[in-house]
Amino acid sequence: MDDDLYDEFGNFIGEEAEPSEEESEHGIDAGNYAYDDDASQAPDAAGQQVMDLDDDRPSNAVVLHEDKQYYPTAAQVYGEGVETMVQEEDAQPLTEPIIAPVEQKKFSIEETDLPPVTFDRGFMTDLMNFPEQIRNVALAGHLHHGKTAFMDMLVMETHEIADRLEKRTGKSRDEQLRYTDTHVLERERGLSIKASPMSLVLQGTKGKSHLLNIIDTPGHVDFVDEVSASLRLVDGVCLVVDVVEGVQVNTEQIIRHAVLQDIPITLIVNKLDRLILELKLPPDDAYYKLKHVIEEVNTVIENTIPGRGEERRLSPERGNVLFACTSMGWCLTIQSFAKMYAETSAKGLNHEEFARRLWGDVYYNPSKRNFTRKPLDEKAKHRSFVHFILEPIYKLYSHTISDSPSDLKKMLGKLGIVLKPAQYKTDPKVLLKLVCEQFFGPSYAFVDMVNQHIPSPAAAAEKKLQHYYTGPVDTKVAKSIMDCDQNGPLVVYITKLFSSPDAKSFYSFGRVMSGIARPGMDVRVLGEGYSIDDEEDMAMARISGVHIAETRYNVTTDGVPAGNWVLLEGVDNSIVKTATLVDKTFEDDEDAYIFKPLSHFTESVLKVAVEPINPSELPKMLDGIRKINKSYPLITTKVEESGEHIILGTGELYMDCVLHDLRRLYADMEIRVSDPVVRFCETVQDMSATKCYAITPNKKNTITMVAEPLEDGIAKDIESGAVKIRDPVRKTAKFFEEKYGWDLLAARSIWAFGPDEMGPNILQDDTLPSEVDKKRLNTVKESIRQGFSWATREGPLCEEPIRNTKFRLIDISLAQEAIFRGGGQIIPTSRRACYSSFLMASPRLMEPVYSVSMTGPQDAVGTVYNILARRRGHVLSDGPIAGTPLYRVNGLIPVIDSFGLETDLRINTPGQAMVSLVFDRWNIVPGDPLDKEIILRPLQMASVQATARDFVLKTRRRKGLSEDVSVAKFLEPEFYQSLIESGTLGDA
Repeated sequence: MDDDLYDEFGNFIGEEAEPSEEESEHGIDAGNYAYDDDASQAPDAAGQQVMDLDDDRPSNAVVLHEDKQYYPTAAQVYGEGVETMVQEEDAQPLTEPIIAPVEQKKFSIEETDLPPVTFDRGFMTDLMNFPEQIRNVALAGHLHHGKTAFMDMLVMETHEIADRLEKRTGKSRDEQLRYTDTHVLERERGLSIKASPMSLVLQGTKGKSHLLNIIDTPGHVDFVDEVSASLRLVDGVCLVVDVVEGVQVNTEQIIRHAVLQDIPITLIVNKLDRLILELKLPPDDAYYKLKHVIEEVNTVIENTIPGRGEERRLSPERGNVLFACTSMGWCLTIQSFAKMYAETSAKGLNHEEFARRLWGDVYYNPSKRNFTRKPLDEKAKHRSFVHFILEPIYKLYSHTISDSPSDLKKMLGKLGIVLKPAQYKTDPKVLLKLVCEQFFGPSYAFVDMVNQHIPSPAAAAEKKLQHYYTGPVDTKVAKSIMDCDQNGPLVVYITKLFSSPDAKSFYSFGRVMSGIARPGMDVRVLGEGYSIDDEEDMAMARISGVHIAETRYNVTTDGVPAGNWVLLEGVDNSIVKTATLVDKTFEDDEDAYIFKPLSHFTESVLKVAVEPINPSELPKMLDGIRKINKSYPLITTKVEESGEHIILGTGELYMDCVLHDLRRLYADMEIRVSDPVVRFCETVQDMSATKCYAITPNKKNTITMVAEPLEDGIAKDIESGAVKIRDPVRKTAKFFEEKYGWDLLAARSIWAFGPDEMGPNILQDDTLPSEVDKKRLNTVKESIRQGFSWATREGPLCEEPIRNTKFRLIDISLAQEAIFRGGGQIIPTSRRACYSSFLMASPRLMEPVYSVSMTGPQDAVGTVYNILARRRGHVLSDGPIAGTPLYRVNGLIPVIDSFGLETDLRINTPGQAMVSLVFDRWNIVPGDPLDKEIILRPLQMASVQATARDFVLKTRRRKGLSEDVSVAKFLEPEFYQSLIESGTLGDA
């Protein structure tokens, strides 16, 4: 660089360069603007030079520093209409990749494509338009009684997947198919957790096709919420009972629920091969065992509806009992077996008349070829059922298992059964299944039984409307539901939410009650809290997809008509448990009503608190809890005042599955879980020692109350819906007067049940018209109710719900001016009056109690006695199960002492004992929870009489409440002082 051309600051001071020849030719001088190369386009007037600037060359115009553009704008780079966001610094943590990989959550088994089926799917969708040809049924029963195996049998008949199963190798080859168990946990644990629906086209013995919508329900007692959600959608129940174990605790629950809900029941007596191969019972004894199991079921039905059990009776001669062996793939009724005889008989046997003689004390005399009611001689000693059905089955089994291939081939040839030569050398179990499948044929008997004894959607619609619909039954919408009219307004009853494959949203599963559910429809989603007066629980949604549910795959369709089940996409956002979907508007602007929320057989009493290990992931966990709440029908979630996030479930296995789903599926994070505790209740033992009054903060009103225990049975009647507060006053009063002998005036003055409409507490107006102005009292009636509801929701002992208590309003003095007796004054005062009267009536703590049912060998009985005694439990009864070497023990155990009971029992009885724990009742915890003289020492077990005090203090500490409960907090100071002086209260 030449130093003479630049000064010390680097500025150019040399002479300006001469313009080049080329530039001179174009007439460009220093300081002039650059023109286009084409001289002909150069303007004549100097004023137009600015208009014809060439953008390609640098401009000499002065641009201010702040107006200079060093980089292109986002709009220039990405184009107009693209939303861009600029952040000052990188908000993404280093642990998170900039472009995250696509995450595939593999938690359920799905078909990659629609599997081939033996029927035409177009024919199936056509059948949906004929409600008379449709049956909606649930397979229900106890754990491991064969519901999923029965479903597998039907799937194998209708799905061409046998080739795929034969290719399985190693351990998986011997595994049961379990087609409807799709969740990873279900496969690992070997039991169903979720209800699984399937729609199949099956034929009856006459060759007529029917569309069977079948839902396979879990058998474990912890998952009965899935059963109650399923029973709302069905028109009948197929009760599956293991012939060896008989009626177990969950079977009883399901029978009672179905009978009370007036749902028809049919019986499937399963695992008949266990009588032959396992128990090795002679055919005559096997008959008695079958009869005993059927009578067990009938006894439960009779006990549920005394005097009316005969009309619901189950019996093979009625055709509503099916005998099955799902492991070998066969089922029969006495009618279907009689038809088999008729088909092989040359004389044209009347199979209906023959079937009538195949059950009960009917004997066949081979020498005279006739039937008698009594055995006449040695030849006619076997009952007809044994002679014509059991003995042939026994012979078929024994020959198949014990005969040589050549002898077996001859015997099977006579029966018309043809097997490949290689099949005679297979494993006896496989061979037996092949023989049975050919001998018994497809499950025509099951289809006939369901078709005959379970009503079609059209026939059952009226019953559904009366039982579950909350609106009037004389409207056009109700008429459309009753007629199962697919041309009517859309009404869909949703009772279950199934997780989508990515676990980010849910499919809504329900029943189309009226109209046709089509994709693209705009609907109103009415939640459980919706009513005409309160439309808050309503949302608008659009159905984005309509499917037929088939468990492992979904068949997408353009519409599902009334009477069928449907799987909907796009409407799950505002649904929590159940919902009713209706059209945007009804004809003639009719009001929309909902179907009732689910009524469960049990309660959620087991409680855990959860928190994220990383506090910043709290929103993620809350979103996961919301999804858990949707996925499990009976789960309850809430936030305590201490900030604890509480999850309430039915049992240990249930909570284990819930927490697995929270960790792995919905929140996908690590969480910390507290030790399990239980939900308590609070109650009273006596009437309040004195009338307790509370004065409002403005000193203008006084409310006086007394608390006393309710008679046994009232709480149960209120919770079961036997008596409703919404019923007319006369009807409610008549119920209490007739059943519990209440005074008519007292029965008519019931103001409320609490804490809600089905709460097990009563608020009663016991004031006299001569002492209290009733008109003025009615102005604060709603405020007193709200205070009572608040008090019974959170009791004074440890903020647990109050139960089994009646609060009587004895006296009230109210300010004359309405402004002085508003809700702000009356509600908290009413609550305080409830609390003080409650604490003066010998308050007690109540704990939930499980009913224990153990099935196992005789030597396990003593172990159960010992284990229950260690855990504050006791045995109620024990005895052998008829016709088996098994024993059953029934007992009770407090839920708080039941944690680990099943594991304990399994260890001590080397896995032989099966135990079921079901919520049974609320029991009073021994001891006075307010006895301050009891000393509780850390790390030491409390004595029996100190148990209640121990529970109350620990619960209060956990909830972040003050250490002790004092009645002084709720009583007026001068009244409290007078009680101490009179000796009614000890000096506190």
